[in-house]
Amino acid sequence: MLETAVADANAAIPPIDRTEREGKMPSLNHSYVCLQLIKQLIANEDIEPLPELTLDIGNGVTPDISVFPKTKIKPHSFRDIPRFQERPILAIEIVSSSQTIQEMLQKANQLISAGVKVVWTVEPYSKTVFVTTTEGETLFHEQVIESAGVGVDFAKIFPQTRN
Repeated sequence: MLETAVADANAAIPPIDRTEREGKMPSLNHSYVCLQLIKQLIANEDIEPLPELTLDIGNGVTPDISVFPKTKIKPHSFRDIPRFQERPILAIEIVSSSQTIQEMLQKANQLISAGVKVVWTVEPYSKTVFVTTTEGETLFHEQVIESAGVGVDFAKIFPQTRN
């Protein structure tokens, strides 16, 4: 009887389409660029660059990297915060091959509307960075970008093309 109930319950659960789920996961270039950004960001002792922190915006928004003043980050081993209420001084998004620049710029605008001052949307394929503020977007290529007291040399970020 129990085996029949379990079999019926399992039959009602649709199979997971792993191809669809895995297609939306970050790619090698995404991970590489994220790591290179964090390496440069941690050199600044006044900030904490936190990867994949869910912010308390809407149903929860999770930038690839959220940059906070070091004084705003106080983790507690016994009380975690699943949706962080503070706004980062800078949010960084890296476009994966499964994402469009349009949807990432919409996410940047959502972050700006919620009180984040600056969002960098990094597109590795074209080695482009869109800097979004309340005034709009500005386009940069392999150069130093500084926002909110945080600087990154994007000439050192993008993977070198191999033949």
